[in-house]
Amino acid sequence: MTSLEMETTDINLVQTHIPKEDVDDAVFLSWKDLWVTVRDGRHGSRSILQGLTAYAQPGELLAIMGPSGCGKSTLLDALAGRLNSNTIQVREVLINGHKQALAYGTTAYVTQDDNLVATLTVREAVYYSAQLQLPDSMSNSEKKERAERTIREMGLQDAMNTRIGGWGAKGLSGGQKRRVSICIEILTHPKLLFLDEPTSGLDSAASYYIMSRIASLGRNDGIRRTIIFSIHQPSSEVFQLFNNLCLLSSGKMVYFGPASAANEFFTLNGFPCPTYQNHSDHFLKTINKDFGRDLEQGMSDATPTEEVINTLIQSYTSSETYQEVRKKVAEINKEDYGATLEKKRSHASFLNQFLVLTRRSFVNMYRDIGYYRLRLFVYVGLAFGLATIYYDLGSSYGSIQARGSLLMFRSTFLTFMAIGGFPSFVEEMKVIFLFYKDYLHSNFV
Repeated sequence: MTSLEMETTDINLVQTHIPKEDVDDAVFLSWKDLWVTVRDGRHGSRSILQGLTAYAQPGELLAIMGPSGCGKSTLLDALAGRLNSNTIQVREVLINGHKQALAYGTTAYVTQDDNLVATLTVREAVYYSAQLQLPDSMSNSEKKERAERTIREMGLQDAMNTRIGGWGAKGLSGGQKRRVSICIEILTHPKLLFLDEPTSGLDSAASYYIMSRIASLGRNDGIRRTIIFSIHQPSSEVFQLFNNLCLLSSGKMVYFGPASAANEFFTLNGFPCPTYQNHSDHFLKTINKDFGRDLEQGMSDATPTEEVINTLIQSYTSSETYQEVRKKVAEINKEDYGATLEKKRSHASFLNQFLVLTRRSFVNMYRDIGYYRLRLFVYVGLAFGLATIYYDLGSSYGSIQARGSLLMFRSTFLTFMAIGGFPSFVEEMKVIFLFYKDYLHSNFV
C-alpha cells in the first residue's frame, strides 16, 4: 500500500467516527455511480457526468474542480436537485443514507450571480430577507439580531449602512456583494450549503477572505454544516482550506479524496507538480484537453492529454483510495444518521411576505432616481405641456376630435412610460424567484 493510500485510509477511518451529538443534527450526502445525461435535440443525448461516486460530510469543505465544461456546475445542481427538465439523472443522491426530504431552510444554494436590490443597504437587504425566510414565531427583534449577527460573521459590519449599488450608482465591491449573497442564504442556519463559483471574478486576496469565511461556517454556532462548492482555479492559500477534493475531467472522476493528498496521487502516476508551482494550476493544466493538442504540437515528447487523463482515471478507479471511497459511501448508507433531522420549518406567512415586499418595493421606488423620480418629472412636464396645448378647446365638433386625440396620446404615452419601469420589476423578480426556488427545491429528494 502506498503512502497516499495509507493516508487516505487513516483519514476515512477517523472521519467515520463523528461525535454522536454532531451526527444527530448533521447531513451526510452520498452518491454512487451517478450519471447525468442531457437531451441534445436532433443529436439524441449526451452524457455530462459518468458514473461518479463520492460523499460529503458535516464540518468539511468539498471542492469540485476541473476545466471549463467538465461538469462542475452540473454535479453541483444534481446534488442540490436543481437539474433542468431536459436532463436525465441515473442513480439517486442520498441524504444520511436515505432518499428523504429536508425541511425548508435546511439547505441553501448560493448562485454565481449576485441578484441583489441595488438601492438597499447591506443591513436592509439581509433584514428584509430575514423577515421573508424566518418564521412568524420569531419576533422582529430576533430576526434583526440574527441578520446583524450573520453580517458580522461574513465580516461586513463596516459596510452595514452602505448601499449595494449597481450600474447607475457606486456601492459595494464584488467580494462584498458575494458575501451579502452568502449572508442571505445562511440566515436559516442551513445544514447543507452549496456554492457555485464563490470566488468568480475576484482577486486572490478577496477569494481567500471569502473562502476562509466559508470555511468558518463549517462549524459555527455549534452547527456542523456540510459545504459543497465548485471552484475554477483557487490560489495555493485557498487550496489549503479544502478538506476533500473532487477533480473532474469531461464528466469523469479523476480523483476524489483529501485535497492534501492529491499532489502525491499525481506524482505517483508520473505527473509531479513542478517546484514552486501552484498545485491546483498543475492539476487543471494536466487534465485540460481543450488546449492539449496545441501543446503537443509544440513539444515532440509530450504525452497526449487524452492519454494522460485516461491514465489518471484508470489509476484512480483501480486504487485502494477508490475502494475506500465506495466503502465509505456504503457505511454512510448503512448508518442511521440524522434520525432527528428537523421536519417542520417554515418561512413567513403570506400576509407578512406581502407587507415586507411592499415596504421594500416602496423603499426601492423612493431611492431609484432613474426609474421613478425622473419619470415623475416627465409626467409633470407632459401634463403641463398638454394642458397648454389643449387649453380652452370649446364645444365644437372639432374639439371632440381634439379630446379624442388627447385621450389616445395620453394612454399611449403612459403605457410606454410604464414599460420604462420594467427593468426595476425584473430586478426584484430575480430576488423573489431565488427565494421561491429555494423553497421549491427544499424537498429535493
